[in-house]
Amino acid sequence: MRRALRWLGRTVGSLLTALLLVGLGFYLHFLWAGPELKPWHRMRLEAEFTASDYADGRVTTLAQYREREQRLLDQVRTDITPQLGDADRLPFNRFNPGSLSDPNVWAFNWNRTFVLQPEGDANGGVLLLHGLTDSPYSLRSIGLALAARGYRVVGLRLPGHGIAPAGLLRFEVEDLEAATRLAMRDLRAALGESKPIHMIGYSNGAALAVSYALDARADATLPRPAGLVLISPAIGITRLAAIGRIRTGLSDLQGFGRAAWQLIEAEVDPYKYQSFSFNAAGATQRLTSGLTRRIAALASQGPVRDMPSILAFVSTVDSTVQVPAVIDSLLGRLAPDGHELVVFDVNRLSVVQPLLIADPAPLTRRLLAQTQRPFALTLITNASASTLQVAERRSSALGTATTERPLDLAWPRNVFSLSHVALPFPPDDPLYGYAAPVTSRHVQLGRIEIRGENGVLNVPNWMLTRQRSNPFHAYLVERIESFLAGAPQNQ
Repeated sequence: MRRALRWLGRTVGSLLTALLLVGLGFYLHFLWAGPELKPWHRMRLEAEFTASDYADGRVTTLAQYREREQRLLDQVRTDITPQLGDADRLPFNRFNPGSLSDPNVWAFNWNRTFVLQPEGDANGGVLLLHGLTDSPYSLRSIGLALAARGYRVVGLRLPGHGIAPAGLLRFEVEDLEAATRLAMRDLRAALGESKPIHMIGYSNGAALAVSYALDARADATLPRPAGLVLISPAIGITRLAAIGRIRTGLSDLQGFGRAAWQLIEAEVDPYKYQSFSFNAAGATQRLTSGLTRRIAALASQGPVRDMPSILAFVSTVDSTVQVPAVIDSLLGRLAPDGHELVVFDVNRLSVVQPLLIADPAPLTRRLLAQTQRPFALTLITNASASTLQVAERRSSALGTATTERPLDLAWPRNVFSLSHVALPFPPDDPLYGYAAPVTSRHVQLGRIEIRGENGVLNVPNWMLTRQRSNPFHAYLVERIESFLAGAPQNQ
């Protein structure tokens, strides 16, 4: 027996050593023979907002914040454009002036913080918080809809985002939190004390919104949000993201700049980075893990009360965040105070249904089996097994009765599910929509339909196959408008 155990130990040790060497080999190959770092990966964004700028009183208003932002956008033009070589002057490079991917060919560059003021007196305020690697464009369509409904809307560009991927190398969670506080206080100053302020967060921005609400719950100097809308919320992410918290200092050495990057991709999207840094992964892991610990500590004394009402939207399948964490780490720990979860099911009549894995949406069945949820549940799913039309099935918190309402919406036949990135964008979104009017002015990533051999294109395959817009976006906006209108007015 001892001989067998020694043999097993040596075998396992040899396998682990071999795997380590293979992994090290791949990593070194990435460092020395991988994609080349471009000027937009290497530049240092000198004017970027930090938490210390806010704490020390250098930047305390949105006007000052936006002035810093303009300096950053100017720096891109002055620092990057002169360094472009022939290989960089491509029609789908966002840093090539005048290209189809240049955000400046749009009537408005949505990489910057925007403010939408309604006609007449505002009903209230809305702060929009985008996700990791994204820009304010992510919530543009929702912001425009709410401004038309009478809300003053601020779409905040979070530090490290919207300018150049190099911003992902140095931002910290505290910078994001400070920017959120600045924007909320600026909204309160603009609206006065009587108007409600709501927060809408997408992905990482949703985690920021919940974190801020917890802070405001304990700090009377912070404006309290009247309600939170969370879209594809990043309440839980893969544990592998924790590797981003490891700081070896290797990337500071000459020739090892790639060590800071998990992915280096062509920057073809005008409003979202394709490259991804280890620092960004570590920052979002810090944010989400810290958030879940705070909620768990509060819930140890019983269901958490005195939180703003939450309306959360998720796709039952999501490869970016852990959707069950929205229930286990957030909604399931709250007292039943007007919270609701809206789940978009998979298309049960998709033409590719036979190709799906056996159980593509286990979350749906799990939720339907629960009868004592402290939050209401809405499921958007096929009205029947024989139609692409969808219906809304709603059940109240702590209740078992379900009501059903047919919707004048349907699945596109070739779409088998939504995705993490699809929910905030309408089908006719000019950039990501599959039904957008055709234009030759700028790139339209949602309309790309190309076929060929693997490994030939200079973009990842997911950019061509992942669902980028939401056929049920009109329903999402309808529910948000109704939720905001019903939120308490004296927060």
